[in-house]
Amino acid sequence: MTKRLLMPMAAALLAAHAADAFAQAQAQAPAPDQEPLQRVEITGSSIRRLAAETALPLTSIRAEDFARQGLTTAQQVLNSIPMNQTSVSSAQSVGAGTGGQSQADLRGLGGQRTLVLLNGRRISAHPIIGDSVDLNVIPLSALDRVEVLRDGASAVYGSDAIGGVVNFITRRQVQGGAVTVEAYQPETAGGGAERRLNLSGGFGDLATERFNVFGVLDLHRQLPLAATARPFSATGVIPSRGVSQTSGTPFPANFFSDHGISGNPSFASGCLPPASVPNVGGSATCRYDFTREVDDIPRTKQESYLGRFTYRLGQDHTLAAEALHARSTNEARVAPPPLAGIGMLLHSTSPYYPGGSAGVPAVAGLSGEDLDISWRPLVTGRRVDYSTSTADRLVLSAEGVLYGWDYSSGLSHSVSKAASAFAGGYVIDQRIVDGVGSGLLNPFGEQSAEGLAYLNSSLLLGEYLNARTRATAFDARASRELYQLPGGPLGFALGGEARKEKAVYKINRALASQASSSGFADAQDQTGERRIYAVFAELNAPVIKDLELNAAARYDHYSDVGHSFTPKLSARYQPVAPVLLRASWNRGFRAPTLFDIHGPRTVTNSSDPWNDPLLCPGGVPAPGANPNLSCDQQQNIRQGGNPDVRAERSKTYSAGVVFEPTRALTLSLDYWNIGLRDQISALAEQTVFNDYARYQNLFSYNAAGTRLDYVSLITNNLGEVKTSGVDASVLWRAPRGRYGTLALQIDGTWVRNYDYQNERGGAFTENLGRYADASPVFRWRHNASLNWNLGPWGATLTNRYMSGYTDQNAVEPQFFNQVKAYSTWSLSGNYSGGHRLDLTLGVRNLLDEDPPYTNQSTTFQQGYDPRYTDPLGRTWYARVTYKF
Repeated sequence: MTKRLLMPMAAALLAAHAADAFAQAQAQAPAPDQEPLQRVEITGSSIRRLAAETALPLTSIRAEDFARQGLTTAQQVLNSIPMNQTSVSSAQSVGAGTGGQSQADLRGLGGQRTLVLLNGRRISAHPIIGDSVDLNVIPLSALDRVEVLRDGASAVYGSDAIGGVVNFITRRQVQGGAVTVEAYQPETAGGGAERRLNLSGGFGDLATERFNVFGVLDLHRQLPLAATARPFSATGVIPSRGVSQTSGTPFPANFFSDHGISGNPSFASGCLPPASVPNVGGSATCRYDFTREVDDIPRTKQESYLGRFTYRLGQDHTLAAEALHARSTNEARVAPPPLAGIGMLLHSTSPYYPGGSAGVPAVAGLSGEDLDISWRPLVTGRRVDYSTSTADRLVLSAEGVLYGWDYSSGLSHSVSKAASAFAGGYVIDQRIVDGVGSGLLNPFGEQSAEGLAYLNSSLLLGEYLNARTRATAFDARASRELYQLPGGPLGFALGGEARKEKAVYKINRALASQASSSGFADAQDQTGERRIYAVFAELNAPVIKDLELNAAARYDHYSDVGHSFTPKLSARYQPVAPVLLRASWNRGFRAPTLFDIHGPRTVTNSSDPWNDPLLCPGGVPAPGANPNLSCDQQQNIRQGGNPDVRAERSKTYSAGVVFEPTRALTLSLDYWNIGLRDQISALAEQTVFNDYARYQNLFSYNAAGTRLDYVSLITNNLGEVKTSGVDASVLWRAPRGRYGTLALQIDGTWVRNYDYQNERGGAFTENLGRYADASPVFRWRHNASLNWNLGPWGATLTNRYMSGYTDQNAVEPQFFNQVKAYSTWSLSGNYSGGHRLDLTLGVRNLLDEDPPYTNQSTTFQQGYDPRYTDPLGRTWYARVTYKF
């Protein structure tokens, strides 16, 4: 039988493999009188061998490697890929209102510029932030592999794939059943343990019975880890490092009098350590160490259900229906609510007035005037934000051969929902104002029985935000060989897509408006929708035996932001058997998301404490200014969508070489260069507060000019981003011997430069190897693994490494800090006992390496950076699978 290769250039992420398939087909082509061979599908190719290397750099991770490396979530899988620079995970939900989502971030360009697919098709974005897929919805246990296209925009899947494409590919069919139980236990007590249960089963054989049905149920849980459970994150007050990351809203309360006196009755006795400490900035007030109250890791739960039915209609057509339901919950805890600037006045008639009948210490200079109180009622408990996210997706698809064309089409509908609720600690502002004003509440000490009952009855509970995004899409594509060129058949693909998106944001104003610390007190309902139409085409031309050229183009039309034309060119040249050269060039276009345009405007606390540039310049309060609000205090930040934001555009090119001197050794180097303009983002608070003269128009004060209402950091078009670097890979495979097989794989990314502008035409900020406005970019990252196998036995040793960088340093030169490199080792052993039992035992962070110290203050966690490092320490794990 003649071998006729399927050319799914537009049908799957591995379209680039078609170029190599042509070369293989030419080498394997039978004599004309032979019977035709069966057609094969290129998307199942491996990239480990030179024959699988393509014109576009691709990384593939098999599902069996997840367990060996102790990877429990899709976000952890992406973190093991060096070109994934940063990590937005559930830890960032602590105080940041992300809804517990996790994101991919190829090249450090942000999750919004990484296109995430499931089986080659889009998933609806997470509603909160609304610009990327929540990796928590990916059914990890159902996956066959993860493929990462490290090149830029894809003319096939979407021109918004500026950083690259991540395609999570599930198993095509399952026969029989399996039960898998996993347990992960940190060696150091304090929390963070994980458990997973997976059930899968299926029946039917596509080859013989023409159908297969399978389903997967996956449950994952992780317990919270308090910041105080680890010494490196237990406090925001580290005098030896020059760090005092504290709040000016403490317990006992600070006050500011009508006569300009600020103070705290407990200052003379040392405040209330360890949480409240004396202010060393000059005024006789106290500061609150809120870091002690946050979680390093929140309590999380993920549930995912995937079902798939596949039916072969004759020899040339396959129909499939796939359904996904995923639900994740996140319980983030931060310090009790800071109540400041809300008009909370303590009158001289209150028994709790300093020097009054209740025994609150007197403060010199007070003469009975009203006191403006800045108070944190600890007895109401930590604020608990409970977020629930769900994702539902249904795909009906068909593929096969029709009139000589290989075709693929699908109808998909996906809905992502998110809800956030007050689950503890939040209080009704006005009741607290009334309670202090009436003399019932004591802001300086313990409450009476009546006061405690009043506070407990002032708690806010219930859902305050409900958001939903919905996407319905139809796609169709077809490909065929047109005619024979000297190097092989000319391949042609054509396709189109129609998609409708809608986003709805509902604010429970009756609830949210009562708590200023929620961030949604003034937010309004928002809604937006759009229609998107796209057509694309691709040509693959093996012009001579060892040279293949590929050209693709895509036209997108958005009903709300216009259109774009994005071309892509690539080439693959193999002058001699051991050497392959490849290169590509493309343009990208990323329209603003519905959240970028319609996201609700929220007002919440800044991550860092700041001096108000007008009311407390240089840390010195202006005459009449309240230092408890203006000096070294978290300020109000206004964030949200902007209807005037424009699309951003990019140019990307890459060039690489793959060298295989022997069958045992494969080396590759790929240079990449990305330029982005009109980037859609918001200015970092660090940028604005550190340059008031440039950004003073973003500061909004009350009519009297006595209080900063907020700093506007809404979504906007900023300047350019320029980044380039090299991906390197080494694969060595020892010959099979008496003691088994050994393989070494090293994948690394070296970043040459990463520079960005905060406004169009402005100065470039260097981000490489240094903490710039809000994050660092690592110069070098790698993931290395050594695998050994002998019969049913196997072992894996893994190393993950990130280079050091210059920290977000304090002004004082004596506290300059260089963050050290972070290197962790993991070890696992596995045994496959016959056909029914698989067992894996392992340890993550074998050497119990603590995260390196950093004085960053962008996240609520202090002492380390949760976006790049793991606070758990040495963690033991076991995984057992029983098949039936």
